[in-house]
Parts: sequence; C-alpha cells; structure tokens
Amino acid sequence: MSDHDHEAARLAHARLPEGLRPETLAVRTALAPSQHGENSEGLFLTSAFVQPDAETSARRFAEMEDFTYARTSNPTVRSLEARLAAMEGAEAAVATSTGMSAILLLVMGLLKSGDHVVCSRSVFGSTVSLFAKEFAKFGVETSFVSQTDLAEWRAAIQPNTKLLFAETPTNPLTDVCDIAALADIAHGAGALLTVDNTFCSPALQRPLALGADLVMHAGTKYLDGQGRVMAGALCGPRSLIHDVFGPTLRTAGMTLAPFNAWVVLKGLETLSLRMRAQSEATLAVAQWLERHPAVSRVYYPGLKSHPQHELAMRQQSGLGGAVLSFDVHADGPEAAKTKAFHVIDSTRVLSIATNLGDTKSIITHPATTSHGRLSEAQRLAVGIGQGMIRLAVGLEHVADITDDLQRGLGSL
Repeated sequence: MSDHDHEAARLAHARLPEGLRPETLAVRTALAPSQHGENSEGLFLTSAFVQPDAETSARRFAEMEDFTYARTSNPTVRSLEARLAAMEGAEAAVATSTGMSAILLLVMGLLKSGDHVVCSRSVFGSTVSLFAKEFAKFGVETSFVSQTDLAEWRAAIQPNTKLLFAETPTNPLTDVCDIAALADIAHGAGALLTVDNTFCSPALQRPLALGADLVMHAGTKYLDGQGRVMAGALCGPRSLIHDVFGPTLRTAGMTLAPFNAWVVLKGLETLSLRMRAQSEATLAVAQWLERHPAVSRVYYPGLKSHPQHELAMRQQSGLGGAVLSFDVHADGPEAAKTKAFHVIDSTRVLSIATNLGDTKSIITHPATTSHGRLSEAQRLAVGIGQGMIRLAVGLEHVADITDDLQRGLGSL
C-alpha cells in the first residue's frame, strides 16, 4: 500500500454495516480511530498538520480534502460532521462556530446581491435581524410571511427568489410549518428550502426526508445538550456542502473549534434519550400550566389545543419537543410584564437565562431577551407579548419544575 493509500485508509470513516438506526449512528459514526485505537473519539487540538513532504503538502492544499490547517479541516470536527449528517440522513454536513454563523454561511454561499429570500416572520429574533438588516446591506432582500399560511408563502415568491427559510417549531411561539408543502413551493419556484431544526433535532424530526434541501442547526442547544459550548451546522447534499459552502467557510472562517466539536460529538450520543425524556416532561408541565388559573394560554405542539398539533405529531415523531411558552393573565402590557417578571423572579430551581436545550430547565422573558432587539410592533405582529414566558424543560423531576413555577403563579 502506498503512503497515500495508507493515509486515506487511516482517515476513512469507521466501517459500519448498512441500515443502522439513528440512535446507533449517534454513537458510532466518526472517523476511524488513530493508531492508538481510542474508543472515545480523539480531540485534536492543533492549528496545523505536519506534511510528510512538499509534494504531498501541495496536493493536499490543492484538493482541500486532507488535513492541512485547522481553519479548513480537523479530524474532530470532521467526525462531528459525519455523525450529524448520518443522523439527519444527509450526504454531508459542515460545522460552524455558532448557529447564526451557519445562517451567515448559508447566505454567503448561496446568494448574491439582487437575490430574494422568503422567511417566516416567527423565526428567532436574531435570525430576523440578520435577514432584515445585515443581509439587506449587501442587496439581499427578504420578505417575511406567516409561519403557517401557505398562501402567504406562495404570494411572496418573486422571479429572483432563491431561498425559503423556516424554523419549526418556532422560538418562542412553537408554531409548526408544513415542511413538505414549503418544499413544494420552493421547488416550484426553482428555490431551495432550508429548515432550522434546532428545536427538534434529528432525534425527533428529519426535514430532508420531508423534502427540505438543507437543514440548519444551532448546535449550542440540544446537540450539545448541557449548555457548554457554541456550535452550528448545515446538513445537505454533498454538492452544496462541499462544493458551495466548503470554499466559503475556508475563506471566511466561521470555523468550529475542535474542542467545541468534541463536546457536541459527545452530546450527540445521548441526544435521543434526552429529547424523549425532556419532551415527555414538557408535555406534563404544559398540561399543568393549561389548567392553571393564572395562565391565559400555553404554546406547545404536544397539546391537543395547539393549532398545528396533528401536523407536529406527524413531523416530530409523535412528540412535542422540550420548549413551551405561556402567557400570564394581565390587563395591559405593563401589568403583563410586571407579572411575568414576578413569576420568573420567584423561581428557585429554574435557571434565568436565554439559552435552551440544557439538561437544566431554563426560564426567560422573550420580549426583553431573545426578541428584545425587535420593535414592539414586530413582536406583537407574531404574538410575542410582555406577558409571555418561555420555558425550556430539562431533566429535573416534573413536580419540582411545577412547584417552582407555582411560587410565582400562585401569588399573582
């Protein structure tokens, strides 16, 4: 075997049989072990890789496939990409430093000045700002439409529409879009559909199987699962991931650090177990909140009262996910804000933070945190009022979570 063949064999993915289930892929998919035979994937903390000779170095830099410099590739990052792609049913994946940088890579790789995007107006607040403000500076126009009204999506299509972008369920309203229907609209217009799958993860939902072209992740959330590191990713066909986004990533440098990649790689091993346990707990909390006299409305796809409950159950493996929101009863925005703050400040177990996807339950006030940079009119247009509270349910006992919420809700 030549040196090149030997190197290729060493870097090849660990050989696995066909037809493995997602839970097994989440544990086993990675690059093959090094010569040391480690069972847990290695963490390669290096900015550069020594080359055996100048000719090999030149070939590797030209082909951009083997390891040369950490901004372009790293074995730990490559293992994470392979594992996530396998779990999403994608040909390939590219990891990025954050979820927002994954959207940045998406637009920089696909679009140019004069192109048009159709996006749900219910997506994460920073996503709205990125499309509406930052991309607009470079001539990319975005039309924002109802998450659930397919007629609005169709009506927003223009001759220069290149991308449809949706997040399902949305943050924090948990609106669910019909992925297959949006894929048909996109493809009929010669555009691509990208779905932010952060809330469900591939443990519950696989958008590519429903017709989406690309899947985006904020790996900071459920893929990590313990609130430790920032990460993002795009999953899709090899022609886009390697040939379109690869060169952009290498030039612009939204690179995921190897340590962060290793943490998320380990998080993926327990993703299915966590998502199912947290989804079951969230349903129990949502049902408790729905019965509470101080709560006016609960937003959670697992509830039969949710407008898209049946669609969510079809798309999300019969589970509602681990995030819910609820409105407290109040007259007027100032009173609503005061009551919401009282509920949040009365907690003693829940963490007051803006993250989600952690094993620790997190409570937050969307109107002043995750969506605080939007105008009041923008927030109200999608239904985010001052009395709304978002809860990302972790792995604590359900009774301890509801007892903690009762401290504030019971005294309103």
